[in-house]
Amino acid sequence: MDGILNIHKPSGPTSFSVVARVKSLTHAPKAGHGGTLDPLASGVLPVFLGQATRVAEYLMEYSKDYRAVVELGVSTESYDAEGKITHTSDTSNITLESVEASLEKFRGEILQVPPVYSALKHQGQPMYKLAREGKNVEIDSRPISIYRLDIVSFQPPCVTLDVECSKGTYIRSLAHDLGVALGCGAHLKGLIRTAYGPFDIKDAVTLEQLEELAASRRLSDALQPMDVVLSRWKKVILNEEQVTAVHCGVGLPLDIPGDTSRMRAYDKEGTFIALLVFEPLSSLWRPQKVFHQPQVAPENRPNP
Repeated sequence: MDGILNIHKPSGPTSFSVVARVKSLTHAPKAGHGGTLDPLASGVLPVFLGQATRVAEYLMEYSKDYRAVVELGVSTESYDAEGKITHTSDTSNITLESVEASLEKFRGEILQVPPVYSALKHQGQPMYKLAREGKNVEIDSRPISIYRLDIVSFQPPCVTLDVECSKGTYIRSLAHDLGVALGCGAHLKGLIRTAYGPFDIKDAVTLEQLEELAASRRLSDALQPMDVVLSRWKKVILNEEQVTAVHCGVGLPLDIPGDTSRMRAYDKEGTFIALLVFEPLSSLWRPQKVFHQPQVAPENRPNP
């Protein structure tokens, strides 16, 4: 099976365990997710199946949307509700206006320090393992972009935020840093990923719904084509001779208007066959990734 499932991850299990369950239900030879959600978090978790795993990296070019609940006045080691409490503070002086004023410094392009308890690696070791061993490691800040940061509600000591951000953004760090800016400390109490690129939570399928689809042999109802994450790329239709050349790894002298260095290629029947990249030295469009005829869902396969 080749394609992408927009899974609504529940709070509790790891992203890895959700992918394992999806792989078991779909019998896909390969499966992977397009961006880890912490166990505490829920929401959109795109799961790439079969050949679609080869385009998962391009999902990272899109922004992500979250709804975050931040509890003010309580700091934790992991910056979320699962961590050990390290500090508490009175929040009676925190107002909606002071929260809004503090949020302004986090909008746009900023530098963010990831949480110590994260899957980032230091000298080959995950940071969370080093933290559990009591080892202090200096973490460098990283450039990120926060495109939108709005207050949804303010019910002290909690503030609910809508966030649209770039890859590499840690909402846990945003919650912690907001607490620092307000002088009272804070942690992430709850998190829902509401959208990721072309995938929206209103269209997401729960594991229970996926189990029902699998039982009724209707998995294809939820399966999205692998090229859905490439909609920003220019599209080119190739003739039979060009399709054969691409499958043989041969570059094509295509006349493509506009300024672009990559394209998605289809045959005349509309089947997605390859990703092409422009090679300036030869002025040819080279096949970067070539795909075979997509495998249909098990329920759509003809009887032997």
